[in-house]
Amino acid sequence: MEKKEENKSFTDVMEYNPETGNCYIPGLWNGNPPMAPVNAGYSETVYELKKNIIQLLGRCGSTSNNILDFREWTTSLWNAVKYENFIFSFRNSLVADAYMRLCTEYNKWEWEFKKEMYTWVTKAETRISNFEVAATSEKHDMEEFVRILKNEGAKELSERETKLLENLKDYFKQPDGHVYLVEGYREVFANSIKSFRQQTQRSVFNQLTAAADIKQGMLELDNIKQNHTKEMEKAVRALIDECRKKNVEMTDTELEKEFEKTWKKTVNSMSFSGQKPSNIFGNVSHHLRLNLSPKGSHACKLVSEESLRESELESFKYTPDGFIERTKHVFRQLFKLKDPTKVRQQVADSIISASIECVSDKMKRKSDYHETYIEEIFQIIDEKLNNADIDSDIEFEVSLKQHICGFAAKMFQKMHEDFIQENDPHTLLLQNKKTFCANFKAVFSEQDQCQKKAVEFTNKCLQPAIENFIYSSLGPDIVDEMEGCGIFKTRMSFKYEILLDLILNEQFNRFNNYVCSNTEFVKSWIEKKIKEHFSNKCKLSELEAKHIKSSLKSVNVATQDPETQNAGNLKTFVEIFLQKLDDKLVIDKKALADFMILNNADQKQFALQLTESIKDIAETLKQKFEKTTFETKVEHLNMNPVNVLLNKVNGCGKQCPFCAEPCEATGVGHTEHFASLHRPQAFGQYRDNNTEKLVTDICTSLVNSDCSFSCNETNGVFQPYKSYRDFFPDWHIPPDKSLDASDYWKYVLTKYNQDLAKAYNAKPADVPSAWKDINREKAKASLRESFNKTN
Repeated sequence: MEKKEENKSFTDVMEYNPETGNCYIPGLWNGNPPMAPVNAGYSETVYELKKNIIQLLGRCGSTSNNILDFREWTTSLWNAVKYENFIFSFRNSLVADAYMRLCTEYNKWEWEFKKEMYTWVTKAETRISNFEVAATSEKHDMEEFVRILKNEGAKELSERETKLLENLKDYFKQPDGHVYLVEGYREVFANSIKSFRQQTQRSVFNQLTAAADIKQGMLELDNIKQNHTKEMEKAVRALIDECRKKNVEMTDTELEKEFEKTWKKTVNSMSFSGQKPSNIFGNVSHHLRLNLSPKGSHACKLVSEESLRESELESFKYTPDGFIERTKHVFRQLFKLKDPTKVRQQVADSIISASIECVSDKMKRKSDYHETYIEEIFQIIDEKLNNADIDSDIEFEVSLKQHICGFAAKMFQKMHEDFIQENDPHTLLLQNKKTFCANFKAVFSEQDQCQKKAVEFTNKCLQPAIENFIYSSLGPDIVDEMEGCGIFKTRMSFKYEILLDLILNEQFNRFNNYVCSNTEFVKSWIEKKIKEHFSNKCKLSELEAKHIKSSLKSVNVATQDPETQNAGNLKTFVEIFLQKLDDKLVIDKKALADFMILNNADQKQFALQLTESIKDIAETLKQKFEKTTFETKVEHLNMNPVNVLLNKVNGCGKQCPFCAEPCEATGVGHTEHFASLHRPQAFGQYRDNNTEKLVTDICTSLVNSDCSFSCNETNGVFQPYKSYRDFFPDWHIPPDKSLDASDYWKYVLTKYNQDLAKAYNAKPADVPSAWKDINREKAKASLRESFNKTN
């Protein structure tokens, strides 16, 4: 408060009267109990104190606080006085509530930011996919187009960043919500907004670059395919003229025989220059060296393309390398410290799992490889390594990255070769042989193709495009639906539900996974909850129907647009129609090319038939979605709702170095980690050095004591708990000797004492006898109290 210039003295920030503000309360007994009488001065003084407090309250102006808030505040103040603990503490429920309110609002703002930018990027990628359609009127350069999109994206990001900062500023202007209690966090959240904007901009620009480069390669292939198609169409149309000149009725067999001759002759006359596969292993190896270059020449020497090809063949298993590392490993085992080999293996498994998920997500797109894909994987690895509680080890980092790159390179190489094969001009032309033949016979016989072509355009062009649009839109909808549930409203409500679920379905493995593999456990739990929520198919069907209706409305508007209706011919009609849907739907280019082969349908009649055919799309998609399992739908989503909710409710993933309690700080790039409720250090695998028994004390009490600790970070040397920030500078554990572990964790430790000791290679803790009287109901009551749940 002293930094605020308007406050010059204590009376500027608190009301104080020397006559009534001082109060000495004498002892209750007038002498030594039990025979001593009650001291009349005690009652009189307490009465005067109560009277003065009530008079002060009567003179106070209007406030957002009610009597319950006042009682809570007084209780917190009294505890602070009693235990001489005047620090900012989340044990003060009003402070905790104020911080949680701020976090809840911030999460809402951040999700709106993400959702709006996701929608913008989806539209931008759609425009890139439709680039040649949008550029029919004049020649455009793809690089210039992407530059324009990036400028638009930067503008969108700046506007949304400004909006977030304004929301934060307005939040601290409100008179209620005890916002003044968390004033110190205003700058932290402002910095988080700026970091989040920078992180989002990198992601957006990478997506645009990848989409544009892949599209540029497709444009070159499309030109080759179009030339082959035009050449074949020219030959087939010449055959039609030749057959008509004969002026005789020809059977289907005779027409097919004539077509076969023309087909072979034309194909043999064409020159096919297929795209040669690139060396993706070499590209990945190059980016691996670039990523490791800041680590020094030794790191780069450990990398080779040959070892990259070999590393993916076997599962990753970390073993200490070199005499010094092996000696450290033996030393830590001797003194019963956390096994760094086991910890590193757990970190590696977690990073490998996240990397595999990223690779699988790219593979689902069935597009070509782009170097931003491997850069994104390095970003995941580096971020998780920086957050992991392990020592820096260049051999471990190189071997892990090399293993992941080996797997990724193999999958990306396959994706690249599959893409080339699927888009090979010669193969695609041969696949169109039946289409050419069928259309040749229809045109020769002068059949009306309008209805047939309208159905073909609807089923093979429009319907798949609308289906893809729905899958790109459902991800944010599922997140919104889940956030409407009480479980995902705040981080604390989510944590309460998980802990309650753990104790209602008691299994040691589940508790142990929650403590030791928190992120993986939470992710699995979220997946289960989403599946349970949408077990009623009606909920998801409503969301699907909403997007079907939205996309069909856009299609109908584009169809009925005067410019489309007055196109003049079918080719122009289709081009204008697709331009109207430029940022909405991506029409498969192969299906569109097949549709246009020898297509002589009348534009007016085709437009009428198309309008009728479109009416069937809604029912067709509805039936298809009803037969599709929820798991399959989730696999097709462009935005994974599990990951979005995980980032929202699980924070940065850091855990307390002593008790493994997850960090509760909100916002990207926060520099200080904290937890409001710590648990016995046994859950952080701490044990007494002499007895090897698990420790039952909690961190907040120990950092206020004269006790010492040793761990991998101290190299086994004992250090005072009061100096913990010398080794864990990014963790804030408020010293409070008044705090005790909650009955919840006392119950868990008592029940699974033997299991924990076995899992952590220690001896069971000396559990206080009082803890053994705690049953499950008391543990649940303690949980409700800790999270301020009234029922």
